[in-house]
Amino acid sequence: MRTAHDVVVIGLGGMGSAAAWSLAARSLAGRSLRVLGLEQFGPAHDRGSSHGGSRIIRHAYFEDPAYVPLVLRAHELWEAVEREAGRRLLWPTGGLMVGRPDGPLVAGSRHSARRWDLPHEILDAREIRARFPVFAPRRDEVGLFEARAGIVAPEAAVTAHLELAAKAGADLRFGCRVLRWEALPGGEGVRVVTSEGDHHAGHAVICPGAWAPDLLANLGVPFTVERQVQFWFSPRGGTSPYTRLPIFIWEDESGERFYGVPPHAGSPDGVKVAFYRRTDVCTADAVDRVVRQDEVDAIARHVESRVPTLPGTFLRATTCLYTNTPDRHFVIATHPDHPQVTVACGFSGHGFKFVPVVAEILTDLVTTGRTPHPIALFDPRRDFRPPP
Repeated sequence: MRTAHDVVVIGLGGMGSAAAWSLAARSLAGRSLRVLGLEQFGPAHDRGSSHGGSRIIRHAYFEDPAYVPLVLRAHELWEAVEREAGRRLLWPTGGLMVGRPDGPLVAGSRHSARRWDLPHEILDAREIRARFPVFAPRRDEVGLFEARAGIVAPEAAVTAHLELAAKAGADLRFGCRVLRWEALPGGEGVRVVTSEGDHHAGHAVICPGAWAPDLLANLGVPFTVERQVQFWFSPRGGTSPYTRLPIFIWEDESGERFYGVPPHAGSPDGVKVAFYRRTDVCTADAVDRVVRQDEVDAIARHVESRVPTLPGTFLRATTCLYTNTPDRHFVIATHPDHPQVTVACGFSGHGFKFVPVVAEILTDLVTTGRTPHPIALFDPRRDFRPPP
């Protein structure tokens, strides 16, 4: 076996890159941790989930109010990463959640905002049209607006975390696919078998993204991987009115949602839109990365019903992967059967905004076995009931 490390981080996408830095920067027993990071592709690649030019960060969390303290801490940490890396990662645009007032999106966002006393406004359809003239809400639709919502740039964020991890002393290796891992008897570390040889470490942090069904089959979580498509359009009449828009998520009467991200300095070429979730089950290694014309037509028709000038000229599209749990909540925990293994996975299409706080949690669990952050919702032993 090669030289032992204190911690091996498997997967260097959003979560893993941040964890590698957080661990390498943390001292234990008066010395820095020796961190090995393993990634099967190159730095800040586009084969998983941490790409696409933009990710939304929002605080009034409709999925569950339990996320709010975590996203507030994540926002603080994103700003700290920007300062440390000398690189812009956040663009505050504001955020608008639009739908029927009793629908899950608006009602859930309002519940979280009130539960945590988050600044927000409720706008009726007339007020939405007056403030954002490109939007065409139905008369029975309202919007929850929060000024602190905005955009995180995923590729830039992964790159920044990798640079900081290397600067802190982490040994980062790319083009090295993990084939399997095993916990050694008596809690005596882990052995990781890769395409480039075996590695031994005292602890493993596994952030496998869409490869969770393969690398964490023994966790007992019924993961599914979905192919999702992100689209960019140049609106009719130009992008100028859209540069002043907030990020937005829109829920129609059937419960289908799409989201939009305005042009920004990190991704200036058009407006990004996508369905929030359309099930197309696949595997990480057998995903269809070709975007078909009927998919472009479907998103254009849907978006045009609420944002009439947006689907002007189609610019491009790319696929990404969601790794889902049945209840759409994350898995962040010490492995129930192996105390020397910590896992972070199943981020179900809404995890990237939490990257730095997840890294903080993982570092806590590795170094002390516990964390002050509320993570009971993410226990892999929970009852995985699908959302209503």
